[in-house]
Amino acid sequence: ESAPAVFNVIRLVSAITLPTLVFFLLTAIFRQPVTFAVLGLTATWAGFGVFLPSFVLSRMITKRQHRIRRALPDALDLMVVCVEAGLGLNAAFNRVGQEMDLVEPALAHELAITNREIRAGKPREDALRNLGDRTGVEDLKSLVAMLVQTDRFGTSIAESLRVFADSMRIKRRQRAEEQVAKAAVKLLFPLLFFIFPALLIVLMGPALIKIYDLFFFMSQQP
Repeated sequence: ESAPAVFNVIRLVSAITLPTLVFFLLTAIFRQPVTFAVLGLTATWAGFGVFLPSFVLSRMITKRQHRIRRALPDALDLMVVCVEAGLGLNAAFNRVGQEMDLVEPALAHELAITNREIRAGKPREDALRNLGDRTGVEDLKSLVAMLVQTDRFGTSIAESLRVFADSMRIKRRQRAEEQVAKAAVKLLFPLLFFIFPALLIVLMGPALIKIYDLFFFMSQQP
């Protein structure tokens, strides 16, 4: 509950520290007079200091969600094994969380929080929904919805988990293929403007020099 307050304090400190540092560098180090340009640059850095923590936090959230999404199929396989071995869903969550701690601590941490909520007396459906809302990972939200429906209607949890794990692998392969397709487009610019010109210079440079020498020699002939 104190995380938003801590984040706001960090934003405030950043908004004060960065412009103060810039103002000190301009006036004390570079000996610039206090002008509107200096004050405007200082104010610009103050705004940058306000938005910098949000940008950093957004990048951290994205990377964490990517790690959780990448580790989810392996966690589902472990959960299937645990359920087929006779463990209940709560015990399977606890066991998978312990095993995933070495592979992906972020996912293990979220599963541990869910286990603590269930042990504290919160209904399992609410604890699972909190797991999806807390991480913000769409695949995990889909898993939570599937588990809630399976628990509500009494269908086979192991079979549902196995089907969901297969669909997760298909999605992961599709994402990898999408990234490969995007990489080809991203390589087009450096190929056209950096690699191809250098290659043309290497291949055609000696021939152009010889042609120039030939014309120069012919122009010197009477």
